[in-house]
Order: sequence, then structure tokens, then C-alpha cells
Amino acid sequence: MTTESAAVQKTSSSQQFSAFEPYQPSPDEEYMSAGQLAHFRKILEDWRNELLAEIDRTVQNLQIENVNYSDPNDRASLETDMGLELRARDRERKLIRKINQALERINAGEYGYCEACGVEIGLRRLEARPTATLCIDCKTLEEKRERQMAQE
Repeated sequence: MTTESAAVQKTSSSQQFSAFEPYQPSPDEEYMSAGQLAHFRKILEDWRNELLAEIDRTVQNLQIENVNYSDPNDRASLETDMGLELRARDRERKLIRKINQALERINAGEYGYCEACGVEIGLRRLEARPTATLCIDCKTLEEKRERQMAQE
């Protein structure tokens, strides 16, 4: 299998979505064509469904693990684990909100274009980060500004 046809998978501590085939536009295909929009809609919907399923699993685990341990160390360990799990789910909840906003942009015909300057974000950037709202240049500039503000 070549690297071009290999499925792409994105993972980080709080972000993950299933493998998908990178979109291969035809030479004369217009940016954000119906096929491209369908591709990104599927990625976003699948990712959201995975996150929702993970949230459901967490809720079930919290209900199952609702046990009173007599040993303070066991109780503290369980509470720490639950706290970490809840923080991860909170990050995923925020990510689901971003995914929903991206789906709304698809429906409004605004997906794939930089909110700051209006240029195309690019297919590969969107496949790496489907919720992106800024092109790479505007995102880089934003990060530089944030670093400067943090240093002041």
C-alpha cells in the first residue's frame, strides 16, 4: 500500500478520528465542491459520533465504579482517575461544539475558507484539522500574537 492510499489517522491526547482515505480532487475540480464537502461532512460526523460514544462509555463506567472503598488510598486513586476522565470528557465536549460549528459552516457554504482573510484553508490542512477556521498564515500570526501577549 502506498503512502498516498494509506488511510490517514489523527490522534492526540484529546482528539482522535477514525481513518479515512485522503480526498483526491480531479485536476479541474473546484475548491469545496459537493464531493469535498461530503468528504469533510463524513469526517466530522464520524468524529463526533466517536466522541459521543466515548462520553457514553464514561458515563456507564462512572455508574459502575460508584463504589465506596474503605481504604483511603483506593478512594483517592479512584477520585483522581475520575477527575482525569471528567477533564478529558470536558475537552471532548468543547471539541464536539467545534465540530458542530464546522458542520454549520458546511451547511452555510462557508466551510474551507479562512475567517480572517477569506482565502482557501486547503484540503490537507482541513484533513489534519477538520475544525480549522483559519488558514495556516493567519493561524501562525495569531499564535505569534498570543506568544507576545504572554511575554508581556
